[in-house]
Amino acid sequence: MEYVVRNNCEIKNYGLAADYGVKKAKVVKGFHGTIPGYKPTPLVCLEHLAETLGISKLYVKDESKRFTENAFKVLGGSFALAMYLSKLINPDCEKPYALDYLKKAKEEGILPELTFITTTDGNHGRGVAWASRELGHKCVVYMPKGTALERLNNILALGADASITDLSYDDAVRLATENARKNGWVLVQDTSFENYEDIPKTIMQGYTTFALEITEQLNGVIPTHVFLQAGVGSMAGAITGFLADFYRENCPKIVIVEPLKADCIYKTAKADDGRLHFYTDTMDTMMAGLACGEPCELGWKQLNNFAYAFFSVEEDVTVKGMQRLGRPVGDDERIISGESGAVTTGLVIELMTNPDLEDVRKDLQLDEESVVVCISTEGATDSKNYERILKLAE
Repeated sequence: MEYVVRNNCEIKNYGLAADYGVKKAKVVKGFHGTIPGYKPTPLVCLEHLAETLGISKLYVKDESKRFTENAFKVLGGSFALAMYLSKLINPDCEKPYALDYLKKAKEEGILPELTFITTTDGNHGRGVAWASRELGHKCVVYMPKGTALERLNNILALGADASITDLSYDDAVRLATENARKNGWVLVQDTSFENYEDIPKTIMQGYTTFALEITEQLNGVIPTHVFLQAGVGSMAGAITGFLADFYRENCPKIVIVEPLKADCIYKTAKADDGRLHFYTDTMDTMMAGLACGEPCELGWKQLNNFAYAFFSVEEDVTVKGMQRLGRPVGDDERIISGESGAVTTGLVIELMTNPDLEDVRKDLQLDEESVVVCISTEGATDSKNYERILKLAE
């Protein structure tokens, strides 16, 4: 485990957070509310686990219950597609039309049939495929080498043209970008690069729905710490921006967590030299949703301004999280959390139970007064591996 604390940022540019702040989140949540079946996912209070760990409260947001898609990513894909289509109808619109209206516009020929293309480790592509189907458009999905067949089949079941490539995630993004250009397709990627920021920004804004839900569900309780996992850093950046805008001077300490074998955000934070840093080795991690080597610049701007600490962790950290959430303490509610979903809870467990990490706990000011929020971003998206890991705890 490696970490760096960035508590030397004395001046916070709260204006930077506005794109993902409360005002925007209310617009986003309003759109998601037009989707049949929308309801807030649970924010579970694990009282017995918190007592065992020696902290005041531990809340886990269970995104496995997001619509029928087993992960939070559908929030970003649906909002981004809706904004793109709405601007084809009215270039000056500042919020998307309702899902039913956009679907009807396609059926009546007001909107052409489009093909959306993306690269995914699983959840993002599933979200884009779901949104494309709901809105009546085509979808092409590329997946990096080593992707579990279950994740591919889940996307194929949504009607997308999906395939597992022999490329790394970042190279598959480049392939999708090139094919979008050649074929006139619309690239829907949750990472930004030169001349490509509008869609990544709306994807990130889509994630703020669950952040707004959390603050509503906390009902006035102010967390001291929020643990967020990062792949390219788009979700982590968006939620960090929202929290900074919502809480301002009372903002909780935001802790970013990545796999040791795909820690581009951690490397960028550690270098602290004004440049993005890539992870260039083989991304040999079971945390498929976090196996990204190149940071999202839009996400990094938020993290660089507001995040408190960055962790790069071994695989056994997420294993601990999966096992404890899947086999809860006492009568705590069970949460089915996949490899990328459980790493934040796993890190909290590791920090609070490993006697060798006392100095880290002090650096983070984690103690008996702490109120911690973690995000379980996905359910069991690779059910065979999930069952294998839970059996190891028997």
